[in-house]
Amino acid sequence: MAGADVMTAPLYLDHLASTPLDPEVLAAILPWLAPAAVGNPHAARHQPGWRAAEAIDAARAEVAALVGARPGEILFTGGATEANNLALLGGAPAGWPVIASAIEHPSVLACLPELAAQGHPTEILPVGRDGTADLDALKRLLAGRPALVSLMAANNEIGTLQPLEAAAQLCRDAGALLHSDAVQILSTGAVDVRALDLAFLSLSGHKLYGPMGIGALFVREGTAMRPRLLGGGQQEDRRAGTLPTALCVGLGAACRIARRRRTADATRLLALRERLFRALRQGLPDLRRNGSAAHGLPGCLNVTVPGLDAADLLLDLPELALSTGSACSTGSPEPSHVLRAIGLSPEDSYGSLRLGLGRGTTEDDVDRAAARLVAAITARGPR
Repeated sequence: MAGADVMTAPLYLDHLASTPLDPEVLAAILPWLAPAAVGNPHAARHQPGWRAAEAIDAARAEVAALVGARPGEILFTGGATEANNLALLGGAPAGWPVIASAIEHPSVLACLPELAAQGHPTEILPVGRDGTADLDALKRLLAGRPALVSLMAANNEIGTLQPLEAAAQLCRDAGALLHSDAVQILSTGAVDVRALDLAFLSLSGHKLYGPMGIGALFVREGTAMRPRLLGGGQQEDRRAGTLPTALCVGLGAACRIARRRRTADATRLLALRERLFRALRQGLPDLRRNGSAAHGLPGCLNVTVPGLDAADLLLDLPELALSTGSACSTGSPEPSHVLRAIGLSPEDSYGSLRLGLGRGTTEDDVDRAAARLVAAITARGPR
């Protein structure tokens, strides 16, 4: 029966929502799930605790190496949502304005009302039609004053890569702190926190072919940050809670593999993405791409078919696993805030599909998905 389940599993094209666990990561995790791996990493008086702590220290070093940080600048978190919350709600100095781009992840944008209630002026940084942040607007919003700026490295719906280097220079000139949600980019691209002089950077295990339930926040040495979780004083009193050894080890392994693979993976996925776009466009001439083709994630393709009800279409395609937008916003009846921010109407937003390609995606997968989508959309007749 298990074999039959695998054979009937849908073709997975939703890697921006979650990536499958890499077999090498699984092999690293399994020993730490065995009964013998009982030690609490914060128990400093016996060997099982020491062993767990050493494994976590090694994992922390791997996470740091992926983004050019020092190990002591890495905090393990329960995921990127917690990391983003910690950076904004814990990292904004008293009274400072907080600026976030209009297409940030909901875990960033949802912090703004609370920050406003705490006395922080909050501003939304607009983006252009391709999702690129408006740097002239950022310069005006900073106006030479210190602020906390949150600008993601790559968007999770349309894949647009942001001009972090230019934004970082504007922040330096204004004495501002820069946080970047780098969740989507790190499996195919590099972000160097030291070169960019970032104050904070968030990442997530399950977007890196690692386990769910684990993430990390880079906090630049010397940067003040108020803890959001209080308790046992773990991680130098910056984030309380017993660390899950197996998940930390898994994240470390995923980061190590990403460093080794990201360049080759990016090249292969870019070719697959363009192959998929050409096939879809050939069968659906009115299809439009959302985001930047020249400066976008290699594995992300977001398209609009005018007049299509994308959510309804996916109900007819159980053999394909793809999405209409961010998995974190799927339950919302409102159109995607990302697509609205780049100028799409509500109708076109509802007619958009997000296809996320990954390490296991093949040319045959792309061709089959394109053929099935074209056939299903065409069968619906004039729109």
